[in-house]
Amino acid sequence: MKQEKAIVVFSGGQDSTTCLFWAMERFHTVEAVTFQYGQRHKQELDCAADIARELSIKHHVLDMSLLGQLTPNALTRDEIAIEVKPDGPPSTFVDGRNLLFLSFAAVLAKQIGARHIITGVCETDFSGYPDCRDVFVKSLNVTLNLSMDYPFVIETPLMWLNKEETWELADQLGALEFVRTKTLTCYNGIPADGCGECPACQLRRRGLDAYLAAKEGSEQS
Repeated sequence: MKQEKAIVVFSGGQDSTTCLFWAMERFHTVEAVTFQYGQRHKQELDCAADIARELSIKHHVLDMSLLGQLTPNALTRDEIAIEVKPDGPPSTFVDGRNLLFLSFAAVLAKQIGARHIITGVCETDFSGYPDCRDVFVKSLNVTLNLSMDYPFVIETPLMWLNKEETWELADQLGALEFVRTKTLTCYNGIPADGCGECPACQLRRRGLDAYLAAKEGSEQS
């Protein structure tokens, strides 16, 4: 794979940044694509741009604002509260997001001669998002190949990892402190450790604490 080209669907968050480092280790050329879909804080876009610049990664930003117009949710509307619902996905679920992101990433990938599309979706900690499931990614992979007659491979390095294991992977890639201090996961737009209160921050923190505790225990034994 070292001679091949990959594109990473990139938000500047923990998962996609870990995937970026994962791709950089495996592919000769790596580019990143970020989508502006009317998300509630611009900091996410700025963070993605800053990381791509620091890592010397060519960074594409595509306008997907129509998605924000179509799907009122907590990530595109300030007046909608961030909450986990007893039935169905949480209020942060954006209908069609990964379907459209991966589809447009594939169109871009073909134009730049990339065969591999990397995404940080995860079924283990997917928070009830149906478009993070392995069966969805495999299905879309077949559809994209048929639609453009091009041998796309959608890579999902985090698919079966929980947050603790995702932190472990970042550490194995030599990127733990980078991911910890330079990424933005928080739904309220606060980088690094975030607000500590939203579901994204709590999931991230639990995983980090669990990994650091396990690492410390391993080093002491």
